[in-house]
Amino acid sequence: MAEKIKSPVVIFVVLILVSLALAGIGFSLLQKEKAKSSSLQQQVDDLMLKQRIAETKLEEYKKTISQLEVKLKTSQTTIETLTAALDKETAEKQRVMEEVTQLKTDLENQKSLRSDLETKLSKTQKSVEETRAQLKDLEDKKTQLEAKIKELETQAQQAKAQGVELGTIVVGPEGAASGQQAATEPSPKEGKVLVVNKEYNFVVINLGNKDGVKVDDVFSIYHSNNYIGDVKVGKIHDSMSAADFLSNSTKDQVSEGDRVVQKTK
Repeated sequence: MAEKIKSPVVIFVVLILVSLALAGIGFSLLQKEKAKSSSLQQQVDDLMLKQRIAETKLEEYKKTISQLEVKLKTSQTTIETLTAALDKETAEKQRVMEEVTQLKTDLENQKSLRSDLETKLSKTQKSVEETRAQLKDLEDKKTQLEAKIKELETQAQQAKAQGVELGTIVVGPEGAASGQQAATEPSPKEGKVLVVNKEYNFVVINLGNKDGVKVDDVFSIYHSNNYIGDVKVGKIHDSMSAADFLSNSTKDQVSEGDRVVQKTK
């Protein structure tokens, strides 16, 4: 009977012990869950705090980004302005360089032109000097020619004063047969070449104003009794005249002393 009583007690004790053990285990688990929950809550709080901090920083970043965008736009505007100014300055520099190049080219052309002008001036001065020398030579020749003409006039006047008639027609025996016609018609004047000036294209003959020679009278020239051409009177002196060549062939063949005969119309 005592054993029957001990058996339920033991079972009860065991049940109590098991209950205590289970209670201890449950309490332990509960404590762990509470600790775990507390830890999780702490983590959640930390995360929420971090989220708030992150949101705050995000707002700050947004403000910063907005400010940076404004600055970026300002910088872009400044860059565009500077780029436009740079392009303008580059274009102006290019234009100035082109003008400098053109000025250099013009300067070279001016130098070349000046050199050509100096060369031409030198040649012109030389030509002027040569022309002056030629003019002086021509003046000397003119003086000599005038002196010779004056001397010939003097000689002609002296010859006429001594009774010698220059420039008269020599009449041969056949002249007697035509004497009656000569009495009614004036005979053509005949003389000779005193001076030949081929440079100025004229001759001086020994017939002048006293012989009835007039300006534009034409005389035929004979060299050794051969006709070589005509000359026309352009200037008359008292006892001689200057007559111009009517052809170059006459100028090339005439000589001093050649006979001249007036052409009658």
